[in-house]
Parts: sequence; C-alpha cells; structure tokens
Amino acid sequence: MMNFAVDIRGLRVVRGGQTVLPDLSAQVPSGSVTGLLGPSGCGKTTLLRAVVGVQKIAGGEVRVLGMAAGSAVLRDRIGYMTQAPSVYSDLSVMENLRYFAAVLGAPRADPERVVDAVGLVGKEDARVDRLSGGQRARVSLAAALLGAPRVLVLDEPTVGLDPVLRAELWELFHRLARAEDPVTLLVSSHVMDEASRCTRLLLMREGRVLASDTPRALLEQTGADDIEGAFLALVGASA
Repeated sequence: MMNFAVDIRGLRVVRGGQTVLPDLSAQVPSGSVTGLLGPSGCGKTTLLRAVVGVQKIAGGEVRVLGMAAGSAVLRDRIGYMTQAPSVYSDLSVMENLRYFAAVLGAPRADPERVVDAVGLVGKEDARVDRLSGGQRARVSLAAALLGAPRVLVLDEPTVGLDPVLRAELWELFHRLARAEDPVTLLVSSHVMDEASRCTRLLLMREGRVLASDTPRALLEQTGADDIEGAFLALVGASA
C-alpha cells in the first residue's frame, strides 16, 4: 500500500468571492518528486498554500505527514519556497540563513549545511541583492531546507532560470528524495517539459486535478508523445 506524505480530500477554497478550488482531492507519495503542472491561474499556488497551512479553506481537509496542515508540530517538518524571493535582499546569504535558522530553532550548523546543499559555498558573505537570479533562487531554497524538513513545497522554483541552472536544481531535488532519510517534494511549474523530471505528476486545470500518475503511465494512457500532448488529450476528454 502506497504511503502518502500529503493527503488532500474534498478541498474547497474561495478567494474574493470566487471558488478557486471547488472540490479537489489528491495525494503525494512519500519520497516522491511530484510535479504539480498546469497553466498559470489554474490554482496551483492556492493548493500549495493549503498544503503548507497558510491558506484559509472553505471545506475538505489537507493532511501532511498524518497531521492537519498548519499544525504547530509541522512547522519544522515542512519547507516552503514561494514564487517571490522569501529572503531579505539587504542581508548576506549567511545573515539570512542564520536569522531563519534562529526563527525555526534549527541547529547552529544548519546554515552551513544548506549552503553546501544548494551550491552556494563561496557566496556566504554576498548580499542577496547582488546575486544573480539563479543564486537568489538558491538562497530561498536553502532557507526552505533549514531544519531538515520532511516535505518540501516549492512554487515555481525554476522560473526564469537558464537550462543549466534548472537541470542542477532538479538534480538536487532528486538527491533529496533519494537520501537515506528521504524528503518528499511537491514542485509546481507551468513548464510542461519539466514533467519528465518528476517521478509523479498532478496535472491541474481550472482548479481541478485532471490526472495523477507517473509520467510514463500518463503517456501510455493517452497515447501522446509528450506530457503536453497528454495534458491536451486529458483536457479534451474532460470537456
């Protein structure tokens, strides 16, 4: 029986009087790199916020590691990287990480550990606003890794990065999932070619999950040549 790190049942979210997620159910297997893919505006960020526990919900439930999303006990077990930089631009890399480590109550050596994990050794004293876009993304990811979270929720972590940096980040994601104490990753993207980098996919459209399976299974199911084709086939079948 598959073990789920994230279990979402009947989730309903209303924002500004508009129903963003009408009745969404999905699961994220433990130790997986699950891609949450769909066009901009389909509700991906709202879903991720619900998983982290910072989104008010109108119905249903979201459980992470067997506990209600947002529970205090999950604070150091779930890491969250938002689309916008989540670190202070006028502080150095290490100043940011030491601050967030203190807030989380993470071990004193944690900032050094995560700097090494995301490939920022040598940039510890650099101010964040003087780093490249890819390096700033790595600082945000490093902050999300503090405290050794068991679940990582990453909202468009590779947007705006060049292909080499994107490939390096995906390699890091898989190293985390393959570690002796594996991390479960839920990674959103609107770039369909990133689907092949995931072990499992959740395809979303207009606040609903169209499909949940491995990339290979979705290609076999639809007969498509790539995930974009599979997505379009699923859209057609749901119309």
